[in-house]
Amino acid sequence: MITMDDIIREGHPTLREVAKEVPIPPTEEDVKLGEEMMEFLKNSQDPVKAEELHLRGGVGLAAPQLDISKRIIAVHVPSLDPEKPDSGISTVMYNPKILSHSVQQACLGEGEGCLSVDREVPGYVVRAARITVSYYDAEGNKQKIRLKNYNAIVVQHEIDHINGVMFYDHIDEKTPFTLDDGVLVIE
Repeated sequence: MITMDDIIREGHPTLREVAKEVPIPPTEEDVKLGEEMMEFLKNSQDPVKAEELHLRGGVGLAAPQLDISKRIIAVHVPSLDPEKPDSGISTVMYNPKILSHSVQQACLGEGEGCLSVDREVPGYVVRAARITVSYYDAEGNKQKIRLKNYNAIVVQHEIDHINGVMFYDHIDEKTPFTLDDGVLVIE
């Protein structure tokens, strides 16, 4: 079971490496890793289990955060809208790639956080508001999905991890709270 002790923190060299593609179909070891990453996210969002296991809440996790330089990410964003149960996303992606993105940009009003960063980094992290992503699932089937707003931001954050990019690399150091016209702020 993955715990906070397994997650490497900023400054560790693996977080700055471009991770290696995994074989398709994924190996048993890679599938098991994906399942454990998803279990961590679900546990971290369960108030009782999170407290019991001393987990910080997370909606995404990338293999490099576990000091494993592989292109595997897990995202778990439950739908908050009972009218739209499919408005969340819960999946493990092997070798994900952003195929296209919108011109429209978006950011989270409260900024972004990261399980590998133990400090608050103030500022807007501007990303594409909509993306199309291709990836392979645990069975080795190619998938393609379109994501928007919060779900798109979460997946871009995790794909950054497998490319050696940290969220704060996107923050303008001189004017961290300045946005161009038309940037969608998601509260």
